[in-house]
Amino acid sequence: MDTRFVGITEVVEAPSVAVVVDVMRAFTVAAWAFGQGAEKIVLAESLDDALALKGRHPDWVALKDGPPAPGFDMVNSPGLMRSVDLGGRTVVQKTTAGTVGALAVKEASLVLCAGFVVAEATARLLRTRTGDGVTFVVTGEDGQADEDLACAQYIARRATEAETDAAGFLRRAAESRAAAELAEGVRQGVHPDDVELCLELDRFPFAMVAALEDSLMILRPYGAPER
Repeated sequence: MDTRFVGITEVVEAPSVAVVVDVMRAFTVAAWAFGQGAEKIVLAESLDDALALKGRHPDWVALKDGPPAPGFDMVNSPGLMRSVDLGGRTVVQKTTAGTVGALAVKEASLVLCAGFVVAEATARLLRTRTGDGVTFVVTGEDGQADEDLACAQYIARRATEAETDAAGFLRRAAESRAAAELAEGVRQGVHPDDVELCLELDRFPFAMVAALEDSLMILRPYGAPER
């Protein structure tokens, strides 16, 4: 499998297959939302767009990075998400990096959003696309976030080597700047368990596929076939 690893600003044309990685915390939160029963997640272009969507659909659940804000129902925290019943609901998500990365590759033939919590399901789906080149979009810190790069490299390895050991990749993520900022309370809208939950390998059995639907980028869980 031909792979490359890029930051969001390095995406200059639509790749064939894109895996957008945001470990801490956008796509860990997205996976938890599906785990709590959400039907789909709308990846919003901006905070204003998220609020506009919420205004048109009052039953949708809007969430964002950082502290609570008027109009938003939740913040981007897996620790807080795990106690919410989202059965059949639509979530609108806007984050600093993860959603931006997914929208940057919205024209790709296949867009997967990933973190460690869906790593194996994501790798399994990539194994069905062996003829395609795969672009991993490392969303955090202008493509330098080690937790995202470690996760991307692990998924890439798992897609071709089923016995890959995750320990070293998880250790890098645990020692990353993002993990330290979450643990030390530098970032707002944080639950004490967020780092631990972001490093929980294969917590969920599904991959997450994003695609354009009526001009909106919609993320849905996808049960990748066993191979």
